[in-house]
Amino acid sequence: MKTAAGAVEDQADFQVGTDVLPACTVCIANYNGIDLIGPCLDSVLAQDFGLPVEIIVHDDASSDESVSFIRRHYPGVKLIVSPENVGFCISNNRMASQASGEYLLLLNNDATLRPDALKTLYTFASRQKTPSILGLPQYNMMTGELLDIGSRLDLFLNAVPNRSRQRREVGQIMGACLWVPRRLWNELGGFPDWFGSLAEETYLCCLARLRGYSVTALPTSGYDHLVGGSFGGGKLVQGRARTTYRRRALAERNKSFAMFICYPSPFFYAILPVHIALLIVEGALVSCLKKDLTLWKTVYWKCVRDVWSNRRKLRRHRNEAQRNAGRGRDFFRGHTLVPYKFKMLVAHGLPDVE
Repeated sequence: MKTAAGAVEDQADFQVGTDVLPACTVCIANYNGIDLIGPCLDSVLAQDFGLPVEIIVHDDASSDESVSFIRRHYPGVKLIVSPENVGFCISNNRMASQASGEYLLLLNNDATLRPDALKTLYTFASRQKTPSILGLPQYNMMTGELLDIGSRLDLFLNAVPNRSRQRREVGQIMGACLWVPRRLWNELGGFPDWFGSLAEETYLCCLARLRGYSVTALPTSGYDHLVGGSFGGGKLVQGRARTTYRRRALAERNKSFAMFICYPSPFFYAILPVHIALLIVEGALVSCLKKDLTLWKTVYWKCVRDVWSNRRKLRRHRNEAQRNAGRGRDFFRGHTLVPYKFKMLVAHGLPDVE
């Protein structure tokens, strides 16, 4: 079948010899991940779960041999082949629209699940009276270091890694391994197509909390993540932060979009102007210190300009999102007052931008 989403191939058997619907659909967005997708899929197939699982891979117009590799080695996977590169948000929206599982697990192609990951998530989710977004501990694939157990958010939606196993309620779950009931995903509307990539999990988790749903990090099991393996940047190298112009630009823009749409009144009117002002000051200072005008043009000024040029669209989405919103103080239960960018600047200096 040929659709706007590309070619859909190889409908997976849910359970050999039965027509039982899957308990979970694992959605994996792939772009030029031929060296990553095999271990990722193997970790899903090796799960100690006991219930039927559906696997969907969306290949985002890869130029390597990812598609033929998946066809040859993983015939049980439902493969969506996109004729053009559309980004992480549309890729996951397409997979979710074709998923049959009661729950969705969004999984990066540069991540591998611990053997009991699906069982841990499903067991907790199936006991909840109210649906919520769930996550697991994230470990550095190269070193085994615990990176976070979900993240808190500062007032400007910068992710502050949580490493406390006692803290369950967090601001956001990393999109590299994010569990959500399919009906909650549908209620929230998935990711905004126009976000492209990055900070989409910030938006989804903020919208869920705005609507009164919880965002919970589970302390056991986990997944290993080759941070930056699928998108580049976003990691520490020898104690220094390293990123890319594209990653930084998309992250700053989409965090600003998420704040515009999801922040409850009156906090929205108090915090958004401060956020924009701080971006301008930060951009001017960092660009001067690094003697890099490209950084100002492609990251900071572009972010401010994009917020302004999209203000009418953002206002429409905000009006829709704020309907049936919960109490404002509950929205910030996963937040912290610590300005995380300042903390990172003190600890690691100015980031290296490539």
